[in-house]
Amino acid sequence: MTDTSTVDHSQWVSLMDQLTKDHEGEDVTIEVLDPTYGDNPQVERLPFQYAAYDYKDDVAFVVVGGKTPRYPVALRHMVPHPKDLTATMDPPAVRVVDPEGTTTLVSFFPAAT
Repeated sequence: MTDTSTVDHSQWVSLMDQLTKDHEGEDVTIEVLDPTYGDNPQVERLPFQYAAYDYKDDVAFVVVGGKTPRYPVALRHMVPHPKDLTATMDPPAVRVVDPEGTTTLVSFFPAAT
């Protein structure tokens, strides 16, 4: 990944808000990279709805679908108690690591036409 920036914990809310603004209308792929169980794709090219970090409950989440008749149900992928949040510009992606070392990788793509 190029143009990588690890974001200070105090800036996670604003980073996730900025991701939501910058990638509205795009598609996302969500992969869970678990050191014990291996790589597990969760979502492949579904419409991105928003990303957020809730500092009160200490959870990061990404929401896909839920806005169109084609994808009427929203899927929320949550990472409780993240210890690291890293964003990249090229390719556009965000990486969230939980306390056990499991990594969630969210990659952004132009929306399918």
